[in-house]
Amino acid sequence: MRLAVLDANVLYPAHLRDVLLRLAAGGFYRPRWSARIHEEWTRNLLANRPDLTAEQLARTRELMERAFPDADVEGYERHEGGLAMPDPDDRHVLAAAVEAEAGEVVTWNLGDFPEVALRPLGIEAVSPDSFVGSMLEDDPDRVVAALRALRAGLHRPPITASEYLGHLERAGLTGVVAALQRMGADL
Repeated sequence: MRLAVLDANVLYPAHLRDVLLRLAAGGFYRPRWSARIHEEWTRNLLANRPDLTAEQLARTRELMERAFPDADVEGYERHEGGLAMPDPDDRHVLAAAVEAEAGEVVTWNLGDFPEVALRPLGIEAVSPDSFVGSMLEDDPDRVVAALRALRAGLHRPPITASEYLGHLERAGLTGVVAALQRMGADL
């Protein structure tokens, strides 16, 4: 099964985080993250969204950890010093992938994870749109069912399928939304 480290920037937006976690719960892949990744996305979200509280985000993190008890990567720090990255602040993410033996890092910052640095480690950086898109291509019925169930759970307030596609598009899943529309998927 695919193992993927989720970078902080893909855990930051709620709709994207929900899609990634729903697909993990559906058995499409196994997610990995570290305490430092959690701290990064929650810190940034609190700084940018004054309507959210630290307690709310701590609850989200607790639910994530309960749903995926083996997702937390520890001991990755020992790899950081030997990793050459354009942005040294991203070494911890790659180090977590090395420690977890993950094949992928899901991130929006593809330029910060150059192929030349990742290839020798057997790791690939992929955008969330490509990551989810590959699952949609491989198993469209199950992915559509997972997204339909996710949308159905959004009841405060409830949203239409069209509104949900708009949320996914704003979350950056433009290729996924286009594929769902081409398929005539009923969300």
